[in-house]
Amino acid sequence: MRKIKLESFFDEKTMSVHLREGSFPFAKKGSPGNWDFVKIKNKELTQTEIEEISKEIIEIGEEGEEGFVEINRTGSTIAQLGTFRIVITRPPFSDGWEITAVRPVKHLKLEEYNLSSKLLERLDKQAEGILISGAPGMGKSTFAAALIEHYADKGRIVKTIEAPRDLVLPESITQYAISHGSPEEVHDILLLSRPDYTLFDEMRNKDDFHLFSDLRLSGIGLAGVVHATNPVDAIQRFVGKIELGVIPHVIDTVIFIKDGKIDKVLGLQIEVKVPSGMTEADLARPIVTVKDFETNKLEYELYSYGEETVVVPVAEQTIKKTGAKRLAAQAIKDYFLKYSDMVEVDVVSENKAVVNVPEYAISGIIGKAGKHINEIEKNLGISIDVGEIQGHFTNKNKKKKRR
Repeated sequence: MRKIKLESFFDEKTMSVHLREGSFPFAKKGSPGNWDFVKIKNKELTQTEIEEISKEIIEIGEEGEEGFVEINRTGSTIAQLGTFRIVITRPPFSDGWEITAVRPVKHLKLEEYNLSSKLLERLDKQAEGILISGAPGMGKSTFAAALIEHYADKGRIVKTIEAPRDLVLPESITQYAISHGSPEEVHDILLLSRPDYTLFDEMRNKDDFHLFSDLRLSGIGLAGVVHATNPVDAIQRFVGKIELGVIPHVIDTVIFIKDGKIDKVLGLQIEVKVPSGMTEADLARPIVTVKDFETNKLEYELYSYGEETVVVPVAEQTIKKTGAKRLAAQAIKDYFLKYSDMVEVDVVSENKAVVNVPEYAISGIIGKAGKHINEIEKNLGISIDVGEIQGHFTNKNKKKKRR
């Protein structure tokens, strides 16, 4: 690409430059999650200088040989020149002329992320609705490019949907610009071209989320990139845009990127059960469970509560192993020692405990039609699940209440 004025503000460590009329030029230097915002020149930029740089960018983009203009509106222009993604704003949209130019500073292979064998197997064999999330500048697009190249290297047909088309990818991968076509056109083209995998970079508005969901339900393997400050926020961005019960069929894996590395991976499933923290069996409902992918620990539950869809952090509801919990467990154990000389107690929440006793003692504790266990629960003020001492529950050993 020919040398342009904009490049004079970049060096090998520069991630982005921020130019505004009447202000000093600044740049982010470093790497994703580890950068400094520094002044790069001691001279304030004039409106004329910004306009000249903008004019050069737009002219080269419109020629179409070394880049392209993705969007050109009255108050803004988005262009891609080589590896530079450039956003230009001007009055009346902004109160002055401004240029923001971003370029990737790293190009990584998927192997360089040191994925666990469990996650790599998930990505290769099972995951078909992936969300790649993270805060701006944390390396989401870098990981997304590495993932899509990984699929291409395995002989899969891959495409991308971008706005703008700023990912640096091999020539074998077709990059579609959603800004130059309607969601319906993108939908039709992808279904007819039958890619094995498609990357949606980045999803910003309601139409993007609807298109992602529709393509996923049509059977296309998808990875979507979204802005989120924590992993569960990426899931919440789908709440209200599609039906709750459909979410696990659209998203099965959430990968959260922080400081250029994989910080957290979540898996989604749908179950019918009583929400954590509730005890009455008639409160059972379809619940989207969100678990830590590596440990399988339940972290969040999504379910309908009245007319609202709520996202509840389960970990915060669970009683911590404090003195209060130990005292509660000991009090319950002392109560059940009158029925068995071997008792194990696990207080799983403020309203529920699991009591394990030898098999011979279970029937006496439960009583006829669950009458005895109901009396015990009333006396203790807590719901009790009774099981064998080994901790293995069977249908015949679960308490059964009669309402």
